[in-house]
Amino acid sequence: MCCSFTLIIAPEALAKAFNLKEIPDIEPRYNISPSQSVISIRHAGDHNKLDYLKWGLLPGRFEDVGNTPIIARSETVHEMTTFQHAIKYSRCIIPASGFFEWLPKDDFTQPYYIRLNSSFVGFAGLWEKRKADDGTEIETCCILTTAANEVVKPINDRMPVILKPEDYNLWLDKSIYDSNELQRLYKPYSSALMVAYKVPDLVNNPRFDSAACIVRV
Repeated sequence: MCCSFTLIIAPEALAKAFNLKEIPDIEPRYNISPSQSVISIRHAGDHNKLDYLKWGLLPGRFEDVGNTPIIARSETVHEMTTFQHAIKYSRCIIPASGFFEWLPKDDFTQPYYIRLNSSFVGFAGLWEKRKADDGTEIETCCILTTAANEVVKPINDRMPVILKPEDYNLWLDKSIYDSNELQRLYKPYSSALMVAYKVPDLVNNPRFDSAACIVRV
């Protein structure tokens, strides 16, 4: 499902991967959780731009402010009213180095870290803009999910949609919104490029952000 993830990458590498005009001022993150700000890549005119969005999508036409989905199922995202505008016109990429899943065991839920062989990948994301009561603009996002691959399946039946670098431009292109063309991007990421292992329950606290969250136990 992906309720928490990491981003551990040199700013220079991130700028190069996404053709950013400036090297971002970022720090390693080991426990990025819902309602927190996440780094996103969006297309702005003739270049890509790095922005911070609040994780928990709040569409501009969505009345129930208490319901802010952190994920969207790729199988139904093109049909659901909540996501119809964003999937057509407001797609983004959320860089990540790995993500966490939890496996219930008797009276304890064991967290696992799913690490990617590359230093980072790009999750397929959606974003929206909404005006708050005081007139300020709020920009929020969510992550698309798909069926789990063989590494993730023993822990959870869902995993984030991970884009291939050659598909970054397609996903960010606002002029492309044919569902058939986008559907091919929703396949599970190769299990040969991932590894999962148990980690301490420190990650259960969203305020705890340290390399200790990803130590193998």
